Amino acid sequence: MECERLDRLVRAWYVQVQEESLAPARMVEFMEKHMVDCPVCQADPDVRYEVRKITEIVLPPSKMTKVVKKAVSVPDGPPPTINGSVNGSAAENGGDQPVAAIQG
Repeated sequence: MECERLDRLVRAWYVQVQEESLAPARMVEFMEKHMVDCPVCQADPDVRYEVRKITEIVLPPSKMTKVVKKAVSVPDGPPPTINGSVNGSAAENGGDQPVAAIQG
């Protein structure tokens, strides 16, 4: 790890995690945020590997899957439905007839 600031921060955060005054997942978020904002970290080809190793040490195995899922991008927009519409269509309830007329 070439960034001395990240090295100091990780050590301080790790102490807080051990004292239970900082959540391990929060520490991972802080590391990720620092890497995005820091030019030294952006230029370091090994920093991602090192942060991944630290994450494996800090987070329990049950939380690791959530971090991985969070890292995967999710497409924008509403979730698709079976028929492709958001609220259904008029064809589903018999055209122009109200739903009550079909049921009764």
